[in-house]
Amino acid sequence: MPLIAIIRFFTTVISLIILGVMIYLAWSWYDGDLVREPDGDLVRLREDWRLYWALGLAAFSFLGKLVVAPLLARPDRGEKSKADRGAGQTIAGPNGSTLYVEDPGLRSGPTVILTHGWSMDSTIWHYAKRDLGRRFRVIVWDLPGLGLSKGPVSLENFAASLASVIAWSGADKVVLAGHSIGGMTIQTLARDNPTLFRERVAGVALLNTTFTNPLRTMILPRFMQAIRWPLLEPMFRLTILLHPLAWLSAWQSYLSGMTHLANRVGFGKYVTRSQLNHVSLLSTRNPQGEIAKGNLAMFRWDATAALAKVGVPVLLVAGEMDIVTKPSASVEIAAQAGSAAIRHIEGANHMGMLECAAQYNAALAAFVSEVQPVSAHASSGGA
Repeated sequence: MPLIAIIRFFTTVISLIILGVMIYLAWSWYDGDLVREPDGDLVRLREDWRLYWALGLAAFSFLGKLVVAPLLARPDRGEKSKADRGAGQTIAGPNGSTLYVEDPGLRSGPTVILTHGWSMDSTIWHYAKRDLGRRFRVIVWDLPGLGLSKGPVSLENFAASLASVIAWSGADKVVLAGHSIGGMTIQTLARDNPTLFRERVAGVALLNTTFTNPLRTMILPRFMQAIRWPLLEPMFRLTILLHPLAWLSAWQSYLSGMTHLANRVGFGKYVTRSQLNHVSLLSTRNPQGEIAKGNLAMFRWDATAALAKVGVPVLLVAGEMDIVTKPSASVEIAAQAGSAAIRHIEGANHMGMLECAAQYNAALAAFVSEVQPVSAHASSGGA
């Protein structure tokens, strides 16, 4: 989402400034000053404090996350969140896309397709695959441009790609769940292909998402919209143009712990160290140019009242502390849909589906069981 990307940009700049100061101090120590002694010999004098500071800043630049990250989150008491993949495969998508999908849950029962948020990939559903996979057939996939999927970066292509995953599943009916841009993708599919929605979708769960340009539904909306053209658009376009350099600087920021500091803004009070590192790792290793393209695409997106056209059951889950897609956005989607259930999770920020996984997954499980009762479900395997 743009807000976290903006904060990551500035923390990356800070990290690069620290690296630059380190290089300057190291060079100025090595270069020293030439001083002529009384006997006429030239001697190079070096100030050791410059070396000590350079070494300290170098340690921070490349090892800082070992100190910074533990200060920002709680120790893990249960299972750690990991960027691990299961047995997946690549399928053909629209517009030349290739889509990475995993089908790790039960081979029978209601089918749930999970769509992740921006700058993440399908590994972010670590807890959801574990919890929901015990009762349902769970399919996860990488959005084009992220993870192991390739293809054009646009909400329209994401929606068409989701339609391809639905077709690949072979299920008569599916439940769609999406976090952040994953929820936006689902709404785009409802807007662009309402017939498919009515025929193949049994229910929709939208987690921490919005219905329009996210600059309008995050904190400080007027300010964020005011800086779009003079700052945000040039910033993201420059990232696309200089994507190899952006990739290198992103890794340096990750190693220094500055990426962790930026991503901490998207969590509430329950985040653990592995969860924060998981999100920070994904936002670093995904192509920075593709992430920038996605942020620009969101500025031009709107799917107001898209779910009103399709008449499927809708569940909205909002974090009470979400500053990226404020809870009011979920309330507005519910009003637009006509009849929707809404859950507010106390203490959860934008990444609530990770830090409050038990509450989110319980809400999803109850919703799936309601709209796709197992007794009435005709099971089907993957295509």
